[in-house]
Amino acid sequence: MPKIQRSDIPEELLRHLLRRRKDRGITTEDLVQFAHWLDGSPTVPVGPWYKRFQGFVVCGEGALVKTFLTSQQTAIGTEVL
Repeated sequence: MPKIQRSDIPEELLRHLLRRRKDRGITTEDLVQFAHWLDGSPTVPVGPWYKRFQGFVVCGEGALVKTFLTSQQTAIGTEVL
């Protein structure tokens, strides 16, 4: 199972994540929760996955984070605990 890629993120993907953060009201505090989780070097499935946090959801595929959702949006894939 891969670990989340934290460097050399494709520029287009990084721009997408920044837009979704703004569009979906992801706060700095939300990102701090995400950063703490990343600090634990979590492993994720090879295919689609998601991780729920208090105010938002992170979705990814394999080693890449692909988008942010609001907590009311439906995520697809395997839930990462």
